[in-house]
Amino acid sequence: MTSMSRARVARRIAAGAAYGGGGIGLAGAAAVGLVLAEVQLARRRVGNSRSPHVPNADGRYGRTYASPGEVPLRLTMLGDSTAAGQGVHRAGQTPGALLASGLAALAERPVELRTMATPGACSDDLDRQVALVLADLDPVPDICVIMIGANDVTHRMPPTRSVRHLSAAVRRLRTAGAEVVVGTCPDLGTIEPVQQPLRWLARRASRQLAAAQTIGAVEQGGRTVSLGDLLGPEFAANPRELFGPDNYHPSAEGYATAAMAVLPTVCASLGLWPAEEERPDASRREGFLPVARAAAEAASEAGTEVAAAMPSGPRGPWALLKRRRRRRVPEQEPAPATPSS
Repeated sequence: MTSMSRARVARRIAAGAAYGGGGIGLAGAAAVGLVLAEVQLARRRVGNSRSPHVPNADGRYGRTYASPGEVPLRLTMLGDSTAAGQGVHRAGQTPGALLASGLAALAERPVELRTMATPGACSDDLDRQVALVLADLDPVPDICVIMIGANDVTHRMPPTRSVRHLSAAVRRLRTAGAEVVVGTCPDLGTIEPVQQPLRWLARRASRQLAAAQTIGAVEQGGRTVSLGDLLGPEFAANPRELFGPDNYHPSAEGYATAAMAVLPTVCASLGLWPAEEERPDASRREGFLPVARAAAEAASEAGTEVAAAMPSGPRGPWALLKRRRRRRVPEQEPAPATPSS
Protein backbone atom coordinates (compact mmCIF):
# COMPACT_ATOMS: atom_id res chain seq x y z
CA MET A 1 0.00 0.00 0.00
CA THR A 2 1.40 3.40 -0.97
CA SER A 3 1.82 6.30 1.42
CA MET A 4 -1.04 8.15 -0.27
CA SER A 5 -3.34 5.12 0.06
CA ARG A 6 -2.44 4.74 3.74
CA ALA A 7 -3.13 8.43 4.24
CA ARG A 8 -6.61 8.09 2.72
CA VAL A 9 -7.47 5.05 4.86
CA ALA A 10 -6.15 6.73 8.01
CA ARG A 11 -8.12 9.89 7.24
CA ARG A 12 -11.33 7.87 6.81
CA ILE A 13 -10.79 6.00 10.08
CA ALA A 14 -10.03 9.22 11.97
CA ALA A 15 -13.09 10.92 10.45
CA GLY A 16 -15.24 7.96 11.43
CA ALA A 17 -13.90 8.20 14.97
CA ALA A 18 -14.68 11.89 15.15
CA TYR A 19 -18.16 11.66 13.68
CA GLY A 20 -19.35 8.37 15.11
CA GLY A 21 -18.81 6.00 12.20
CA GLY A 22 -17.67 2.46 12.83
CA GLY A 23 -17.82 0.44 9.67
CA ILE A 24 -14.30 0.83 8.28
CA GLY A 25 -12.25 -2.34 8.65
CA LEU A 26 -8.51 -2.84 9.00
CA ALA A 27 -7.25 -4.56 5.84
CA GLY A 28 -10.69 -6.15 5.44
CA ALA A 29 -12.69 -8.14 7.97
CA ALA A 30 -11.64 -11.52 6.57
CA ALA A 31 -7.96 -10.62 6.72
CA VAL A 32 -8.24 -9.39 10.29
CA GLY A 33 -10.01 -12.61 11.24
CA LEU A 34 -7.08 -14.60 9.88
CA VAL A 35 -4.59 -12.34 11.65
CA LEU A 36 -6.50 -12.74 14.90
CA ALA A 37 -6.50 -16.52 14.64
CA GLU A 38 -2.78 -16.66 13.91
CA VAL A 39 -1.81 -14.17 16.62
CA GLN A 40 -3.96 -15.97 19.21
CA LEU A 41 -2.22 -19.21 18.22
CA ALA A 42 1.11 -17.45 18.57
CA ARG A 43 0.17 -16.25 22.04
CA ARG A 44 -0.65 -19.83 23.07
CA ARG A 45 2.78 -20.92 21.88
CA VAL A 46 4.75 -18.34 23.83
CA GLY A 47 5.93 -18.82 27.36
CA ASN A 48 4.88 -15.92 29.57
CA SER A 49 2.60 -13.64 27.54
CA ARG A 50 -0.23 -14.39 29.96
CA SER A 51 1.83 -13.91 33.07
CA PRO A 52 0.21 -11.25 35.24
CA HIS A 53 3.55 -10.25 36.77
CA VAL A 54 4.86 -6.84 35.76
CA PRO A 55 7.73 -5.26 37.70
CA ASN A 56 6.67 -2.28 39.81
CA ALA A 57 8.86 0.59 38.66
CA ASP A 58 6.89 3.43 40.26
CA GLY A 59 8.79 5.91 42.38
CA ARG A 60 11.33 8.72 42.16
CA TYR A 61 14.27 8.73 39.75
CA GLY A 62 17.22 11.11 39.57
CA ARG A 63 17.43 11.76 43.29
CA THR A 64 20.99 13.03 42.86
CA TYR A 65 19.56 16.04 41.01
CA ALA A 66 17.26 17.03 43.86
CA SER A 67 17.57 20.49 45.35
CA PRO A 68 15.69 22.00 48.30
CA GLY A 69 12.14 22.97 47.44
CA GLU A 70 12.29 21.67 43.87
CA VAL A 71 9.24 19.75 42.69
CA PRO A 72 10.05 16.67 40.59
CA LEU A 73 8.75 16.27 37.08
CA ARG A 74 5.77 13.91 36.99
CA LEU A 75 5.68 11.16 34.34
CA THR A 76 2.72 8.79 33.97
CA MET A 77 2.58 5.70 31.74
CA LEU A 78 -0.79 4.64 30.31
CA GLY A 79 -1.79 1.89 27.91
CA ASP A 80 -1.20 -1.85 27.68
CA SER A 81 1.51 -4.39 28.51
CA THR A 82 4.06 -2.55 26.37
CA ALA A 83 3.67 0.59 28.48
CA ALA A 84 3.67 -1.45 31.70
CA GLY A 85 6.80 -3.40 30.79
CA GLN A 86 5.50 -6.96 30.70
CA GLY A 87 8.13 -9.45 29.57
CA VAL A 88 11.08 -8.28 31.69
CA HIS A 89 11.94 -9.24 35.25
CA ARG A 90 13.53 -6.10 36.73
CA ALA A 91 11.78 -2.80 37.30
CA GLY A 92 14.70 -0.85 35.84
CA GLN A 93 14.17 -2.58 32.49
CA THR A 94 10.61 -1.32 31.98
CA PRO A 95 9.97 1.54 29.54
CA GLY A 96 8.68 3.74 32.36
CA ALA A 97 11.89 3.35 34.35
CA LEU A 98 14.03 3.89 31.25
CA LEU A 99 12.12 7.04 30.30
CA ALA A 100 12.15 8.37 33.88
CA SER A 101 15.90 7.81 34.19
CA GLY A 102 16.61 9.39 30.81
CA LEU A 103 14.32 12.35 31.47
CA ALA A 104 15.89 12.96 34.88
CA ALA A 105 19.38 12.95 33.39
CA LEU A 106 18.53 15.28 30.54
CA ALA A 107 16.43 17.65 32.69
CA GLU A 108 18.87 17.37 35.63
CA ARG A 109 15.81 17.14 37.83
CA PRO A 110 14.12 14.29 39.73
CA VAL A 111 11.26 12.49 37.99
CA GLU A 112 8.30 10.87 39.75
CA LEU A 113 7.02 7.86 37.79
CA ARG A 114 3.51 6.44 38.05
CA THR A 115 2.14 3.59 35.94
CA MET A 116 -1.54 3.23 35.08
CA ALA A 117 -0.93 0.91 32.12
CA THR A 118 -2.57 -2.52 32.34
CA PRO A 119 -1.46 -5.68 30.50
CA GLY A 120 -4.12 -6.82 28.06
CA ALA A 121 -5.75 -3.38 27.84
CA CYS A 122 -7.46 -2.15 24.69
CA SER A 123 -8.04 1.50 23.92
CA ASP A 124 -11.41 1.51 25.67
CA ASP A 125 -9.56 0.99 28.98
CA LEU A 126 -7.95 4.42 28.55
CA ASP A 127 -11.20 5.98 29.84
CA ARG A 128 -10.64 4.24 33.18
CA GLN A 129 -6.91 4.94 33.28
CA VAL A 130 -7.32 8.65 32.54
CA ALA A 131 -10.04 8.90 35.18
CA LEU A 132 -7.59 7.50 37.76
CA VAL A 133 -4.93 10.00 36.70
CA LEU A 134 -7.28 12.97 36.95
CA ALA A 135 -8.92 11.80 40.19
CA ASP A 136 -5.58 11.67 41.97
CA LEU A 137 -5.03 14.23 44.70
CA ASP A 138 -1.53 14.90 43.37
CA PRO A 139 -1.03 17.55 40.66
CA VAL A 140 -1.70 16.60 37.06
CA PRO A 141 1.34 14.87 35.47
CA ASP A 142 3.71 17.04 33.48
CA ILE A 143 3.90 14.38 30.79
CA CYS A 144 1.82 11.29 29.99
CA VAL A 145 3.10 8.57 27.67
CA ILE A 146 0.47 6.28 26.13
CA MET A 147 1.37 3.02 24.37
CA ILE A 148 -1.69 1.22 23.01
CA GLY A 149 -3.12 -0.54 19.98
CA ALA A 150 -1.85 -4.12 19.61
CA ASN A 151 -4.73 -5.64 21.58
CA ASP A 152 -7.21 -3.55 19.59
CA VAL A 153 -6.07 -5.37 16.44
CA THR A 154 -5.98 -8.85 17.95
CA HIS A 155 -9.39 -8.35 19.60
CA ARG A 156 -10.87 -6.91 16.40
CA MET A 157 -11.94 -3.62 17.95
CA PRO A 158 -13.26 -1.41 15.13
CA PRO A 159 -10.49 1.08 14.35
CA THR A 160 -12.87 4.03 14.52
CA ARG A 161 -13.79 3.03 18.07
CA SER A 162 -10.13 2.53 18.98
CA VAL A 163 -9.15 5.97 17.70
CA ARG A 164 -12.18 7.57 19.34
CA HIS A 165 -11.10 6.33 22.79
CA LEU A 166 -7.48 7.38 22.24
CA SER A 167 -8.49 10.84 21.00
CA ALA A 168 -10.74 11.33 24.02
CA ALA A 169 -7.93 10.31 26.37
CA VAL A 170 -5.49 12.76 24.76
CA ARG A 171 -8.07 15.54 24.83
CA ARG A 172 -8.88 15.03 28.53
CA LEU A 173 -5.21 14.95 29.54
CA ARG A 174 -4.31 18.00 27.43
CA THR A 175 -7.31 19.92 28.79
CA ALA A 176 -6.10 19.12 32.31
CA GLY A 177 -2.68 20.56 31.47
CA ALA A 178 -0.54 17.49 30.79
CA GLU A 179 1.68 17.05 27.76
CA VAL A 180 0.92 13.79 25.92
CA VAL A 181 3.12 11.53 23.81
CA VAL A 182 1.52 8.50 22.14
CA GLY A 183 3.55 5.49 21.04
CA THR A 184 1.33 4.21 18.24
CA CYS A 185 0.35 0.61 17.51
CA PRO A 186 3.40 -1.64 17.20
CA ASP A 187 3.93 -3.84 14.18
CA LEU A 188 2.31 -7.21 14.86
CA GLY A 189 4.03 -8.55 11.77
CA THR A 190 7.21 -8.86 13.83
CA ILE A 191 5.78 -11.55 16.13
CA GLU A 192 7.88 -14.57 15.22
CA PRO A 193 5.23 -17.33 15.39
CA VAL A 194 3.03 -15.43 12.89
CA GLN A 195 3.79 -16.82 9.43
CA GLN A 196 3.43 -15.38 5.95
CA PRO A 197 1.17 -14.25 4.38
CA LEU A 198 -0.51 -13.39 7.69
CA ARG A 199 2.63 -11.59 8.83
CA TRP A 200 2.13 -9.13 5.98
CA LEU A 201 -1.56 -8.73 6.79
CA ALA A 202 -0.74 -8.13 10.46
CA ARG A 203 1.78 -5.49 9.47
CA ARG A 204 -0.75 -3.79 7.21
CA ALA A 205 -3.46 -3.75 9.88
CA SER A 206 -1.02 -2.42 12.49
CA ARG A 207 0.19 0.39 10.26
CA GLN A 208 -3.34 1.42 9.31
CA LEU A 209 -4.27 1.74 12.95
CA ALA A 210 -1.01 3.52 13.83
CA ALA A 211 -1.60 6.13 11.13
CA ALA A 212 -5.19 6.72 12.25
CA GLN A 213 -4.04 6.96 15.89
CA THR A 214 -1.55 9.63 14.83
CA ILE A 215 -4.22 11.77 13.23
CA GLY A 216 -6.53 11.44 16.25
CA ALA A 217 -3.81 12.19 18.83
CA VAL A 218 -2.20 15.09 16.96
CA GLU A 219 -5.56 16.77 16.30
CA GLN A 220 -6.14 16.74 20.08
CA GLY A 221 -2.80 18.39 20.84
CA GLY A 222 -0.63 15.35 21.50
CA ARG A 223 2.55 14.19 19.81
CA THR A 224 3.08 10.71 18.45
CA VAL A 225 6.05 8.42 17.93
CA SER A 226 5.66 5.47 15.59
CA LEU A 227 6.77 2.33 17.41
CA GLY A 228 6.43 0.26 14.26
CA ASP A 229 8.43 -2.90 14.87
CA LEU A 230 9.44 -1.22 18.18
CA LEU A 231 13.02 -1.76 17.27
CA GLY A 232 13.69 -0.07 13.95
CA PRO A 233 16.34 -1.65 11.70
CA GLU A 234 17.92 -3.52 14.61
CA PHE A 235 15.11 -6.08 14.68
CA ALA A 236 15.95 -7.77 11.40
CA ALA A 237 19.47 -8.46 12.63
CA ASN A 238 18.68 -9.34 16.26
CA PRO A 239 15.15 -10.76 16.62
CA ARG A 240 16.16 -13.18 19.39
CA GLU A 241 17.88 -10.45 21.38
CA LEU A 242 15.21 -7.79 21.00
CA PHE A 243 12.15 -9.91 21.74
CA GLY A 244 11.76 -11.47 25.17
CA PRO A 245 11.69 -15.20 25.92
CA ASP A 246 8.01 -15.40 24.97
CA ASN A 247 8.72 -14.03 21.44
CA TYR A 248 5.76 -11.68 21.94
CA HIS A 249 6.73 -8.98 24.41
CA PRO A 250 9.95 -7.00 24.00
CA SER A 251 13.09 -8.00 25.86
CA ALA A 252 15.01 -5.57 28.07
CA GLU A 253 17.06 -4.61 25.02
CA GLY A 254 13.90 -4.12 23.01
CA TYR A 255 12.34 -1.82 25.60
CA ALA A 256 15.59 0.17 25.75
CA THR A 257 15.47 0.65 21.98
CA ALA A 258 11.83 1.77 22.15
CA ALA A 259 12.64 4.16 25.01
CA MET A 260 15.43 5.72 22.91
CA ALA A 261 12.86 6.41 20.19
CA VAL A 262 10.32 7.99 22.56
CA LEU A 263 12.63 9.92 24.91
CA PRO A 264 13.50 12.78 22.50
CA THR A 265 9.81 13.49 21.90
CA VAL A 266 9.09 13.40 25.64
CA CYS A 267 11.87 15.93 26.20
CA ALA A 268 10.80 18.11 23.27
CA SER A 269 7.24 18.26 24.57
CA LEU A 270 8.60 19.62 27.85
CA GLY A 271 10.90 22.14 26.15
CA LEU A 272 14.04 20.24 27.10
CA TRP A 273 15.37 19.30 23.67
CA PRO A 274 18.01 21.49 21.96
CA ALA A 275 16.32 24.34 20.11
CA GLU A 276 18.38 23.82 16.96
CA GLU A 277 16.96 20.31 16.61
CA GLU A 278 13.37 21.60 16.67
CA ARG A 279 13.74 22.99 13.15
CA PRO A 280 12.96 20.51 10.37
CA ASP A 281 16.03 19.08 8.65
CA ALA A 282 15.46 18.49 4.94
CA SER A 283 18.43 16.11 4.79
CA ARG A 284 16.50 13.76 7.09
CA ARG A 285 13.28 14.20 5.06
CA GLU A 286 11.65 16.23 7.81
CA GLY A 287 9.10 18.91 7.16
CA PHE A 288 5.51 20.12 7.21
CA LEU A 289 2.84 17.88 5.69
CA PRO A 290 -0.94 17.46 5.84
CA VAL A 291 -1.50 15.47 9.01
CA ALA A 292 -2.78 12.38 7.17
CA ARG A 293 0.32 12.30 4.94
CA ALA A 294 2.59 12.74 7.93
CA ALA A 295 0.74 9.97 9.77
CA ALA A 296 1.09 7.55 6.87
CA GLU A 297 4.81 8.24 6.49
CA ALA A 298 5.40 7.88 10.23
CA ALA A 299 3.60 4.53 10.32
CA SER A 300 6.14 3.20 7.81
CA GLU A 301 9.23 4.18 9.80
CA ALA A 302 9.72 3.42 13.49
CA GLY A 303 10.86 6.29 15.67
CA THR A 304 9.23 9.03 13.57
CA GLU A 305 7.53 11.87 15.45
CA VAL A 306 4.44 13.78 14.34
CA ALA A 307 3.33 16.99 16.07
CA ALA A 308 0.69 19.59 15.26
CA ALA A 309 1.98 22.53 13.23
CA MET A 310 -0.82 24.61 11.71
CA PRO A 311 -4.55 24.36 12.50
CA SER A 312 -5.61 24.31 8.85
CA GLY A 313 -4.40 24.28 5.28
CA PRO A 314 -5.68 23.50 1.78
CA ARG A 315 -5.88 19.80 2.71
CA GLY A 316 -6.83 20.13 6.36
CA PRO A 317 -4.61 20.36 9.45
CA TRP A 318 -0.85 20.25 8.94
CA ALA A 319 1.78 18.55 11.07
CA LEU A 320 5.53 18.55 11.52
CA LEU A 321 7.21 15.24 10.79
CA LYS A 322 10.52 14.73 12.64
CA ARG A 323 13.05 11.91 12.48
CA ARG A 324 14.91 12.73 15.66
CA ARG A 325 18.39 11.42 16.23
CA ARG A 326 18.33 8.72 18.84
CA ARG A 327 20.49 9.49 21.84
CA ARG A 328 21.74 6.82 24.15
CA VAL A 329 19.45 6.40 27.15
CA PRO A 330 21.51 7.10 30.28
CA GLU A 331 22.27 4.05 32.37
CA GLN A 332 19.11 3.42 34.31
CA GLU A 333 19.30 3.60 38.05
CA PRO A 334 17.65 0.84 40.08
CA ALA A 335 13.96 1.32 40.61
CA PRO A 336 13.08 2.83 43.99
CA ALA A 337 13.08 0.24 46.72
CA THR A 338 9.89 1.67 48.18
CA PRO A 339 7.44 2.94 45.54
CA SER A 340 5.92 6.29 46.37
CA SER A 341 2.25 6.39 47.27
